[in-house]
Amino acid sequence: MSLQKPPLSQVHQSAGADFTDFGGWEMPVTFDSIRTEHAAVRNAVGIFDVSHMSEVSVSGPDATELMNILTTNDVRTLEDGDAQYSCILDSDGVIIDDIVIYRYPDREGYLFVPNAGHGTQMVDRWSSTASRRELSVTVEDRTMETGLVAIQGPGAIETVDSIGTGSVADLSRFSSMRTEIDGVDCLVARTGYTGEDGVEIFFPSAESTAVWNAFDGVQPCGLGARNTLRLEAGLLLSGQDFDPETEPRTPLEAGLGFVVDLEKPEFVGQESLREQNENGVDETLVGLRVEGRSIARTGYPIEVDGNEIGHVTSGTLSPTFERPIALGYVDSSYADEGTSVDVEVRNRTVEATIIDQRFLESLEPETTED
Repeated sequence: MSLQKPPLSQVHQSAGADFTDFGGWEMPVTFDSIRTEHAAVRNAVGIFDVSHMSEVSVSGPDATELMNILTTNDVRTLEDGDAQYSCILDSDGVIIDDIVIYRYPDREGYLFVPNAGHGTQMVDRWSSTASRRELSVTVEDRTMETGLVAIQGPGAIETVDSIGTGSVADLSRFSSMRTEIDGVDCLVARTGYTGEDGVEIFFPSAESTAVWNAFDGVQPCGLGARNTLRLEAGLLLSGQDFDPETEPRTPLEAGLGFVVDLEKPEFVGQESLREQNENGVDETLVGLRVEGRSIARTGYPIEVDGNEIGHVTSGTLSPTFERPIALGYVDSSYADEGTSVDVEVRNRTVEATIIDQRFLESLEPETTED
């Protein structure tokens, strides 16, 4: 099956990007190097093409009710222009996907962003639930007609303000507004996936080249840097840190309890989560500071005294801290910060310590001096 190509594919090829398959899309993984692109976002500003992400719009008299049934956070709290991180669960409370929901700033309804390749599945889920409950909504897959770029880094807001017609400087985190960039009508949201300040910009896909070229001079970044940046920030990756088939986890196991509102009237998976919340979780997600230079890859066992207590789900060599870091699930009795564990790396035992997964806050600069 051939891969989908984003509207900017030719632009990226001309820039010399290397490509990878991500969620059925052929996306740029690097333009220069992961290290260069990562440093640009941590220290200045970078631009990502994230048009592979799915976009679904939901409108109609019962849109809020439907959104609230199918997501874990309380959509009713959103004002015009607000955004909200949330999860979609099955009836057992297992995460099917994580999403950001945007309540449009200038019209009724919602736009939500599932992960790449999940748009059709979500449209089917929303439409079938609406039909079964006789709710009056319109659900549309906007993935192919929507372009999306992320401008991220400490210089992101100043960069966008120098180009757009309306200032985003006063836009608070997880809120959105309309502006024009190079004459293109855009929805700009102060959201991102890097641990840095910045925005994500939605626009008609036919205008992708105009919007991308408006940021000429900003470091183009691929999905390689996006992965190291999100991992340093302790953000989860769908299909790796959770997956309904290969890594079935509830939000409470994955450290996402803050996006679950158990008190709202109803949502799919609610009863299972209430039971788990009352009884506690057997395994939980933790951060790992790994000693030496060995990288703890997905699936590597985590051990104590030679006994396996969990496994790694994401690992990399942190470009910021110059040391290996990882996420993994462990038996909850070993999840306290400061616990010493081992990671089995290619038949070698490597020492590691459980720490807060928000590595940007939990790792001190002096720990880089090995």
